[in-house]
Amino acid sequence: MKQKLDHYFVRPITKFVQVESFGGILLFSAAVIALLWANSPFSDSYVNLWNYELGFEIGNFHISKNLLHWINDGLMVIFFFLIGLEIKREILIGELNSLKKASLPIFAALGGVFIPIGIYLALNTNPETHAGWGIPMATDIAFSLAIIQLLGKRVPLALKIFLTAFAIVDDLVAVLAIAIFYSNNIDWALILYSFIPLGILFFLGWKGFYHKIIYFTLAVVIWFLFLKSGIHPTIAGILIALTIPIQRKTELSIDMNQLESITTRLLKKRTSDSPILTHTQINLIDDLQAWTSRVQSPLQHLEHIFHGWVAYFIMPIFALSNAGIVFGASDHLDFDLASHIAIALIIGKCIGVVGFSYLAVKLGIAAFPDKVKFKHILGTGFLAGVGFTMSIFVSNLAFHGSLLYQDSAKVGILIGSSIAGLIGYFVLKSVKPASGEILLSDEEEEEEE
Repeated sequence: MKQKLDHYFVRPITKFVQVESFGGILLFSAAVIALLWANSPFSDSYVNLWNYELGFEIGNFHISKNLLHWINDGLMVIFFFLIGLEIKREILIGELNSLKKASLPIFAALGGVFIPIGIYLALNTNPETHAGWGIPMATDIAFSLAIIQLLGKRVPLALKIFLTAFAIVDDLVAVLAIAIFYSNNIDWALILYSFIPLGILFFLGWKGFYHKIIYFTLAVVIWFLFLKSGIHPTIAGILIALTIPIQRKTELSIDMNQLESITTRLLKKRTSDSPILTHTQINLIDDLQAWTSRVQSPLQHLEHIFHGWVAYFIMPIFALSNAGIVFGASDHLDFDLASHIAIALIIGKCIGVVGFSYLAVKLGIAAFPDKVKFKHILGTGFLAGVGFTMSIFVSNLAFHGSLLYQDSAKVGILIGSSIAGLIGYFVLKSVKPASGEILLSDEEEEEEE
């Protein structure tokens, strides 16, 4: 039973954490490189690179944007698509699929959203920067899990699952805020047109039908309509993800029998260690791949494919292109705005996550996960203040057209995220394991199993 639990639940979560953790390291490295590059003698090359115009023209159709916009409006759609897949999975089969399991992450996430917003608005007295209230909302799961991973077995797996679950709820609220409050000059006709291909995808998903070419073609159409409509195109990524079926409507037992039959026949055809396969073996391998695709969950398959691309390429590229702030002139920054964002991330996130979690437990609505102590929740509350990726993304939308406020917001995000991450790390490091609890290395744990 324990081996089945490890195979279907513990190991996928562990792999997810490892990918996100290394992605967080790359994200941090890209941010540091961007800051050094933007403040070096080669700063002009940094600015010119991201302002380089790219586009294409087909007949009367023409689209052209600078490289920074292609990253923020194009590549980041894949990031939001992955978030959408994670949200759907968690709601259907994960930590948010029942009220009992979801109550603590949901309460923690809501506290981590509304308290930072309240603190930001209470501190801010400049009407021009009121729009920045959404910046301290979301938690950067890659950065926070990278920090937790540094603590090794000192942090229980249940805490990593809790952090992942409430960060996903955070992201969902942030996406709704972007769609409702950070979109303007909306062309509702184009939105209505986008509902046609979107409706087709929802119908296909409901029927359990999935075909890569059909989904990709309609997804590009939906993205383009959102891009031209005034609603940020990353919202299209979320909506498209929700149409992906979590399973195909096929008889699983029949598919599994076919896979077993093909595998048995393939093993019988094994003749030698020669790298050259016979025609029969090649045909059997093709059949195996075809039937494997029938069994696979389209949602989990896509999540597996895009997870590495997002963590190892898209997010670092986003950080490299957006984190390059020039510190040369003090009059180029609004330090009040930066400090308000930093305080909201450090203090607001912690008070919100810890306070709402404690309230949920005291009211009997939720309970702390196994082996998780109050001090663990406190450390995680500070880690929730690491809001790098989504915070920078929202700051670009909130202060669109004002480089002064954009850069000031990014300074506040960098400072707030760094301090919150350090405090969270040391708080979690100070938690001693329970009496008799032995912390094993990965190798020792595998040997024990």
